[in-house]
Amino acid sequence: MATPRTLLRPLLHGPTFRAPQRRTFLPNPFQSALNPLNTSSSPQTLTATRTLPYPAAPIYSIVSDVSSYSFFLPYCQSSSVTRWSARDNTYGRSWPSEAKLTVGWGNLTESFTSRVFCVPGKIVESIGGSTETDLPANDISHHLEGSRDQDKSAKGAANGLMTHLRSRWTIESVGKNKTEVSLALEFTFANPLYTTLSAGAAPKVAHVMIRAFEERVQKLLDGNPEMTKASLGELEGSQLRQR
Repeated sequence: MATPRTLLRPLLHGPTFRAPQRRTFLPNPFQSALNPLNTSSSPQTLTATRTLPYPAAPIYSIVSDVSSYSFFLPYCQSSSVTRWSARDNTYGRSWPSEAKLTVGWGNLTESFTSRVFCVPGKIVESIGGSTETDLPANDISHHLEGSRDQDKSAKGAANGLMTHLRSRWTIESVGKNKTEVSLALEFTFANPLYTTLSAGAAPKVAHVMIRAFEERVQKLLDGNPEMTKASLGELEGSQLRQR
């Protein structure tokens, strides 16, 4: 899950700007020429897609395992679920509803909170700041029970740097033991200058993230037929449920 500050960190390491104390969540992708005329306030959307040779259920369970992100996502030092949803109507299980991640570089660290919405088996979405989900209420009813007051803790997490932030994973079965995994990142900087500076190279961020997930899926599922064949009801994050 990329954040306003983490998207900006690599930019400040580029050849034009020198800020050696800045943090970076992902390897520096900002090496393209900058377009000084790009001041659009419309969200920038970054996308990446992979087709993986595994069933959809275990892949979805791994992607939704937010508390394990720190084991494989670059520069993610810790990740924890701070709130869970009610049990969904299909699988009778709870899903991450709010998460806190700590990212850092060297001795410098930063923590942030995101609201999380899981459409079981299909979508994992995280949003920050004042962004609202546009997922159908019926699909995320397990997240909405008693959430009106609790949502206040995650809002404002962008600290004014961004006016819009969303990451959405979409998992879709496209054949026997074949699944398409798509990541879409949307963000709008409050300051148009930051939009200008990030416009040319930001797409590399989504590809780095989805590659990290792809490697995580391969590590967990290769040579693990029991987990590969499991349904969502038999899985718990990145492992089989204890019986």
